Amino acid sequence: MNSSDTTATAELGLRLVVPERTSVPLVARLDYNADDPYAIRVAFHTGEDEPVEWIFARELLTVGIVRPVGEGDVRVWPSKDDSGERSVSIALSSPFGQAEFDTHVSPLAEFLHRTYEIVPAGQEATYVDLDEEIERYLA
Repeated sequence: MNSSDTTATAELGLRLVVPERTSVPLVARLDYNADDPYAIRVAFHTGEDEPVEWIFARELLTVGIVRPVGEGDVRVWPSKDDSGERSVSIALSSPFGQAEFDTHVSPLAEFLHRTYEIVPAGQEATYVDLDEEIERYLA
């Protein structure tokens, strides 16, 4: 995991859950930046030239480690892998298709812990310049 005072980056091993077949291993890059304190960007490396990118609410991934959360396009819930080790499942849905991933809790929790060292829970609003955000969206 790479990190600074305002950013954290990690590569996370995932398993793409494929119905009626074994899971397919993938790598995802997680990026967190204090400039966007509510969000975690995830780039799924699927073997194509460009990764598939999604933006998750940091809280969604955090809560999903301990209980099912989310509805609609993104759902996250705790689970166990084939060996009984704690894992986290992530289901994504878009007009282009659906996918379900599974990953071990430890590396995800470690990454999330680092993001909360950068911006503590409940302090996100102090890192957002609302005037700048409004100006950016109106321009």
